[in-house]
Amino acid sequence: MPVVSDSPISDRVHGIAALDHPLTLASYRLLAERGEISREAAADALEVARSVAAFHLDKLVDNGLADVRFERLTGRTGPGAGRTAKLYRRSDNEIEVSLPERRYDLAGMLLAQAVEQATTGGGPVDRALHDAATEAGRRIGAAFRTEAGAPTSRKTRQAALVDVLERHGYEPQIRGAEVALANCPFHALAEQHRTLVCGMNLDLLTGIIDGAGDVDLQARLEPEPGYCCVRLHAR
Repeated sequence: MPVVSDSPISDRVHGIAALDHPLTLASYRLLAERGEISREAAADALEVARSVAAFHLDKLVDNGLADVRFERLTGRTGPGAGRTAKLYRRSDNEIEVSLPERRYDLAGMLLAQAVEQATTGGGPVDRALHDAATEAGRRIGAAFRTEAGAPTSRKTRQAALVDVLERHGYEPQIRGAEVALANCPFHALAEQHRTLVCGMNLDLLTGIIDGAGDVDLQARLEPEPGYCCVRLHAR
């Protein structure tokens, strides 16, 4: 008996094809970066007319890649409160090309390494996973630090760290003195094995920070719906 997907193949193909236009892809990336955005703010960020931004945002909605809600941004109600704004947020739907990005290959490598280490060394698997994730993170951070050269300021070093997190699928959002991670690269695994995978994620990010150098940030477990379980805070 054939396996049937939860969504028709035509829907999934349309979802992928919707990102073919540069402005549509830029709009999707903007949703990942900002979390939620209005047509006016999108037009400013993309440097296009409001009608053009609206077209590409609505295109994402039509293809299941974005959701909308309405709110008065003035905070007032009643007569004279102004029109409601149409706000866009990236959809929770996943499509075959893995948007948002998932890194199950990395999770599998770390878990396999931990099991092998525990089997041969005789120690507990959770400790072996901690060591494997921390060391892998340090290698990632150190490699990117070498690639980026020697930044002259802490702000530049933090920007370099944000870049490496983006490369590994975390979709970092800078919020003042903290960095929220809008995507969990291990989402499905974390849903089924939260304690194990979130602990591995924390160790990996701690290692990346250590390897990246003096960025004056620390990783903490702070689960929040719609975000990675780890958040980065100023020390």
